[in-house]
Amino acid sequence: MAEVHGTPETPQNPEHDTDRPQGPTDVPPVVDRFGPLGREADPKARTWAMLCHLAGFAGVLPIVPLIGCLLGPLIVWLLKKNEFPFVDEQGKEVVNFQITMLIYLAIGALLIPLCGIGVPVMIAVGVVDAIFLIIAAIKANDGYHYRYPYPLIIHFIK
Repeated sequence: MAEVHGTPETPQNPEHDTDRPQGPTDVPPVVDRFGPLGREADPKARTWAMLCHLAGFAGVLPIVPLIGCLLGPLIVWLLKKNEFPFVDEQGKEVVNFQITMLIYLAIGALLIPLCGIGVPVMIAVGVVDAIFLIIAAIKANDGYHYRYPYPLIIHFIK
């Protein structure tokens, strides 16, 4: 290449510059506990968060009927919240959801003698509870930071 005033001429097309490395440089990727798009990367944390949501089905067990839906997630959350921040976050979410569902069930039970629509209300609460527990468990297992629908849930634990 020709020199102008003692400095080397810079090429007009940098793709043909053979002195510089081509393509991406060898910069190490940023390492954190979140995967792509802010999803949880740790498979153990995802599994425990999923189990925390699925523990809400403990309310149908004859051992602890009704309150098992709260005790199951509460136990998993308390055991693993210090080990996995993702389980801490998802555990609070599911415990709040289950407390809210118990309140809705109590309202349904109060409506039985008053106007007779308590049984359909309680069935609807059970169906909604099961559907959202399954959705939340799948999302947590995929590493998403799942939030139950806002108008449906009361946040007692922050």
